[in-house]
Amino acid sequence: MKLKYFLVLLLLLFIEHLTFNITYATVRYVSTTGSSTPPYTSWETAADSIQKCINLCVDGDTIYVANGVYKENLVINTALSLIGSSMDSTVIDGTGLADQTLIFSINGHVENFRILGKAFDVGYGIYAVSNLPTIIIRNCNISKTGRGIGVVGLVAENIIMDNLRSGIISLARDNTNNYIKSCIIILDRIDSQGIALSGPTYANFYIENNILIFINSNNIESGISIGAPRSVSIKNNLITGFKNNIHLHVAIDSAKIQNNILRNSNSDYSIWSMNDDPVIHNNILVKNEKGIYGWIVKADYNLFWKNLLDYNNSNYGDSDIVADPMFVKDTIPTANGNYDFHLQKYSPAIDKGDPNILDVDGSRSDIGMYGGPFGETYTYQDLAPLAPRNLSAVVDSNYILVKWNKNTEADTAYYKVYRDTVSGFTIDSTKLVSSPKDTFCVQVNPHNVRRYVYKVTCVDKQGNESKPSEELIVNITSVFTDGYPMTISDYILYQNYPNPFNPSTKIGYQLKSGGYVKLMVYDIKGELISVLVNKEQNAGYYEVEFSSSSIKNPASSIKGIASGIYLYRIEVIGEGRIPVYTEMKKMLLLK
Repeated sequence: MKLKYFLVLLLLLFIEHLTFNITYATVRYVSTTGSSTPPYTSWETAADSIQKCINLCVDGDTIYVANGVYKENLVINTALSLIGSSMDSTVIDGTGLADQTLIFSINGHVENFRILGKAFDVGYGIYAVSNLPTIIIRNCNISKTGRGIGVVGLVAENIIMDNLRSGIISLARDNTNNYIKSCIIILDRIDSQGIALSGPTYANFYIENNILIFINSNNIESGISIGAPRSVSIKNNLITGFKNNIHLHVAIDSAKIQNNILRNSNSDYSIWSMNDDPVIHNNILVKNEKGIYGWIVKADYNLFWKNLLDYNNSNYGDSDIVADPMFVKDTIPTANGNYDFHLQKYSPAIDKGDPNILDVDGSRSDIGMYGGPFGETYTYQDLAPLAPRNLSAVVDSNYILVKWNKNTEADTAYYKVYRDTVSGFTIDSTKLVSSPKDTFCVQVNPHNVRRYVYKVTCVDKQGNESKPSEELIVNITSVFTDGYPMTISDYILYQNYPNPFNPSTKIGYQLKSGGYVKLMVYDIKGELISVLVNKEQNAGYYEVEFSSSSIKNPASSIKGIASGIYLYRIEVIGEGRIPVYTEMKKMLLLK
């Protein structure tokens, strides 16, 4: 009996010992309006400095930070959670301070902050100083620094990064899962990298639902670059404008590149892979210098459109498609998001993905960034076709031959040709002269008429009619267009369209012979604000886009220029460095 009581007493003493040696996590607060009274455990006594609060913390503590601007850089040696009130209005401002705004030497969690670095192209927004920490970063805006995030292990979700040199750099540890999801990275330096991941061959990377946009030209780095992982999954991303949109080294176990939109790789392959057998399915590759390169690439169920070269070192898969994807708004992605890569109702990419991959609604996967299990359910819009392009005419003694480019929408049915004798006419049934399925029509040339004006529309199989083309003016003795390209053996700088414009416009020009071409935009004072083209080009018709929102306003740090008249000028240098053509025109920006 005595032994029983002794054991009970011993157990109680042991429990008491454990109780007195347990350290409980504490919730602490930071606010610009608190009294800054340690230990900062209420909003009334909140610290007035984030670092002051961190210095009092132990492992497991949580710090809540009220809205405000905190001019400091943080050194974090304790495993804690740092939670701001809003990424818009809770600001950690490291401008002009240390090279790293947040420095971790241990696992940590950061959420709901705007983080400003020391200066553009200097240091890191968030940085880990050792090879141990895994940092969880959610709902943050990181800008005005060299690299946004430079860590070892990483979970990054809903991060917005701009005004920096590179986005995310990570050297992952063995046997770790690293996630980068729903992040937006906007870059404009020619040596900018979006996401660069490397390290041991036992790390796993999951890169899903991100937008990586390079908004300048001639980038020499990759959008996503991954070296020697155990496995990698790159799904449902938009990646555009880099030298390689995806650059993948050998993955030990598996590599999957699925349901991405990859655009405008400017000098190399949109997907460059050294892996023996990556799964490259359900991607849309549009307007890239080159499409896919790999050692033994087994790719299929992809859609290619207007790439100079779709494959190298491999062949089309049985279910690959070469066709217009029919995006809702197919424009070059810019920082203002003036694009929409959802599929139209009759897109050839709908339900044409890998049949083993399903959409969110359980149907066969669409090809592109909104298909697959990480995509979204949406209503396909039945939009009218684009207006026909590139009208031209040939006049002989009896006939007028009018031609235009073929529309590429899959549901194109036929065209309508309208004619009048005055410019700016409104199309209606009384002006309709032909409804051809082909891309030309032949009209009798009456001897008593000296001038005709033509417009052409496209009609799809559902009866949707496009907007009319630009006018083609035909004189009996000559043919010309109102600011629109035609077949003439000469140098021409065309009027931009639309004009007036907001925020973007297209500028077309034609080269009689090849040469070195510069196309520049000036303000009304003659100050250069953008160089759109600066390279050798062959003879032919070209078209570039000018976006007012991508230009930095000289009067402020905000991108975007004011309403007004702007000038665009072309210079063509021919053989022997001799100028052969110069022209300048006006355009009007209205906001």
